[in-house]
Amino acid sequence: MDHIKMPELHIGNLTAKIPIIQGGMGVGVSLSGLAGAVARQGGIGVIATAGIGMQEPDLQRHFTEANNRALTREIQQAKVNANGNGLIGVNIMVALTDHESLLLTALDAGADVVFMGAGLPLKIPQVVTPERMQSSPTRIVPIVSSGRAADVICKTWGKHDCIPDAFVVEGPLAGGHLGFKKEQLDDPAYRLEILVKDTLDAVRPFEQQYGKPIAVIAGGGIYTGADIYRFLEMGAAGVQMATRFVATHECDADIRFKEQYLKARPEDIMIIDSPVGLPGRAIRNQFLNDVSAGQKKPFKCPYKCLRTCEFREAPYCIAKALINAKLGTLDDGFVFTGANSWRVNEIVSVQELMESLEQEYAAAVVVQKNVKMCAVV
Repeated sequence: MDHIKMPELHIGNLTAKIPIIQGGMGVGVSLSGLAGAVARQGGIGVIATAGIGMQEPDLQRHFTEANNRALTREIQQAKVNANGNGLIGVNIMVALTDHESLLLTALDAGADVVFMGAGLPLKIPQVVTPERMQSSPTRIVPIVSSGRAADVICKTWGKHDCIPDAFVVEGPLAGGHLGFKKEQLDDPAYRLEILVKDTLDAVRPFEQQYGKPIAVIAGGGIYTGADIYRFLEMGAAGVQMATRFVATHECDADIRFKEQYLKARPEDIMIIDSPVGLPGRAIRNQFLNDVSAGQKKPFKCPYKCLRTCEFREAPYCIAKALINAKLGTLDDGFVFTGANSWRVNEIVSVQELMESLEQEYAAAVVVQKNVKMCAVV
């Protein structure tokens, strides 16, 4: 099976040797350490910008500047860690109050790809300008939860004579904030397979109109190399995975954060009502039990980092809770996770993880070939 390789992932004029994108995980869970290690193995390593400046000494006085400074530093360090391999991406939530500034900083700092989710990035052509979008080596990739959202973005960007080179389709099994209503999370109509097909159908007319391919990347609940093979066979150009990369030595979170994945059982995975107005998937702990019981965690908000956060009414500061968890202080925070984190049973290196995914992918190819041969006989 050594000769069976995963196909490359093409996003515009960029090429990743392996069609795996490490999902961006904030606050501070995927920074230059993890992103650089993934890129070094040929994938796309992604730095999460949510709360990226939380440890800058002047954050409260110079919120935007501190975040931009931290982002520039992380991109530069990730490229060093990548040792000239792979691609470095940045994840920017549209819900962040400074998302436009972060986008321009990512472009200036030389990020290869910018993934934009937690809201539809409809105004990007005005922020960046179509001319710069065309000339910049950085590709801007929206994260969507439906083919309809991809259609809206293509039509809106098309008014400025540009369309995305790719979309990430994130299904309801993803970790963190989810682009679905609670009742949709277990609805078979919203399975990732259906969302991928709908998005492939949605982008096809725009591929024909603009004469270029639009890569559709599947994310949310993808765990094994066999999963990767299945979605590539469906027509996806690549996959986004986050949960598997938490349990790696290079992940930027504290070891106590990672150990939550090792300890988690299926019944520990829960859906929460985030202060930002979205459902989120997390690992149950005492902090979340307290919040569920109606306890409030008092805080002051010196800056409004999320547009959708009603901080005066929120029971706790989600940014502070997530940075506490990243630092290993789980009594004062909690861990976001994908639906499959209970399957994690060891911490490995990024290289070991990537190699195991490639081996599982190759095995899935062989199984499918045998099935087809038996069907012919």
